[in-house]
Amino acid sequence: MKEHSSTTKLSFRFYKDHEVRAVWNNEEGQWFFSIVDIVGAITESPNPRRYWSVLKTRLRKSGNELATRCSQLKLVAADGKRYATDCLAQKDIEAVIKTLPSKNTAAFLDWFTYSDNSIDGRSRKKAYTLWESNLVAVEDVGTVKALQQIHAYIFGGLYDFAGKIRTKTIAKGNTLFCLAEYLPQNLRTIERMPEGTFDEIVNKYVEMNVAHPFMEGNGRSTRIWLDLILKKRLALCVDWSKIDKRTYLDAMIESHMDSTKIRGLLRGALTDRIDDRELFMKGIDYSYYYEQED
Repeated sequence: MKEHSSTTKLSFRFYKDHEVRAVWNNEEGQWFFSIVDIVGAITESPNPRRYWSVLKTRLRKSGNELATRCSQLKLVAADGKRYATDCLAQKDIEAVIKTLPSKNTAAFLDWFTYSDNSIDGRSRKKAYTLWESNLVAVEDVGTVKALQQIHAYIFGGLYDFAGKIRTKTIAKGNTLFCLAEYLPQNLRTIERMPEGTFDEIVNKYVEMNVAHPFMEGNGRSTRIWLDLILKKRLALCVDWSKIDKRTYLDAMIESHMDSTKIRGLLRGALTDRIDDRELFMKGIDYSYYYEQED
């Protein structure tokens, strides 16, 4: 079993609410995925670590080389610490998946193989690079222009309306967003809202969500926008991994009438780790997870 220490990027992807951790290995030049996470997602075993241990033993006894190609890479666990974890590259993971006797195998393999080629997968890759881009000038943070730049960067080449304010009225479920004819004026009002305190920043974020200025991709763009404002004004940002998906979505729906709940969720997840690249990457993964259909 190999052990590698040269890793830089971490990724947290989700398959039907199951976290699948991945790490970029510089020596190999590719992503390695946690086998235990994948076994748990497919088999829904109460003890996926034990399940993998038994399967690994069987593979070895049958002469299958997959077990010997495992790399021990350090991944972040639920307690926030890093532990050496069995990982395999994508092609080997696909081979392991095919050995799992589960009704979920085919669906998971389809998700695992093709998800990065979807609009979400491709835009998420672009979102990762925002860390190095210095896209938004400091003086523009909190403006509609900044939000448009973020949206255009993430969805450019994927949507023809990337970075463009919508001209049609949209709704999601029972929620009707700002009518298109009033949107330009509404955005000017939101842009002028103060952002000197945490409460003021959250109020501005909530109002921008109610406005929903783009045809698609509002949540993903606006969460990055919120973090940029918090970073500039308060030297803080949100650790999105601390906010449960369903709780967040319910709080955002409720915020149209009362922002108390979303304010409490965001306050409880604040951190001063504004220069932590890994935290930013994790935030992107969770932001995209919030948008996945249940």
